[in-house]
Amino acid sequence: MVALTAIARCTVREAWRGRLPWVMAALAAGAVGIAGFASRLALAETTLLHAALLGALLRLACTVSLVAFTVLSVMRETQGRGLQLLMAMALPRGAWLAARFAGLALLAAPMALACGALLALCAAPGQVLLWSLSLLCELWLVAGVGLLCALALAHPLPALAASLGFYGLARSAAALQLAARHQLAPDDALRQGTAWAFDAIATLLPRLDLYTRASWLIYSDGSWTTLAAIAGQTAVYLTLLGAVAWFDLRRKEL
Repeated sequence: MVALTAIARCTVREAWRGRLPWVMAALAAGAVGIAGFASRLALAETTLLHAALLGALLRLACTVSLVAFTVLSVMRETQGRGLQLLMAMALPRGAWLAARFAGLALLAAPMALACGALLALCAAPGQVLLWSLSLLCELWLVAGVGLLCALALAHPLPALAASLGFYGLARSAAALQLAARHQLAPDDALRQGTAWAFDAIATLLPRLDLYTRASWLIYSDGSWTTLAAIAGQTAVYLTLLGAVAWFDLRRKEL
């Protein structure tokens, strides 16, 4: 437990020394400015538009920042022979993986809390709490994906592209299904084949379009039942991602 706690603590310390909090503060300030400017241009419901746009921008900033830090941190440790040194110790590889993810999960918590504090100024507090907890689950998922891609791929650029591509595809899977079924192709056979392909993709990927929805901030239609379903889905996919990452790490000759 001492070694695992040290690895998790080093992950948090690395983020602090790498100026991740300052990057997040700059991105949050930019999101507030963009959302405020856009709401000024609206003719009606400026507060609701401000809350929805600010939530979307903050979610995107947190996701990209956490994925980038995860990939670059693991790549730096792998290329600097730090991972090989850890694996040479009497420490199971699965334990290192769990400690690494624990450190990333700890980093995600203040991100979600800070976003919730900003949104509490322009949305209902109860819905902001649901939104923040959902964002935390979403950040845990993308951290797991980033950790897996960083271990499986040899270079940071493909790992970043794969992680962000996974996130974008999971976010837009429902919209792609709808487009494939209605207006994607005029030919019925091609449309059906495309719809089947997108159905298969949507079945395999998590439904991230159900996470941190803007309607929670606008119409206050979020519920604890929805959050419980999101938490269950997050637990299932984190288990799958952890199993795949553990298998990939075990087969490697470090």
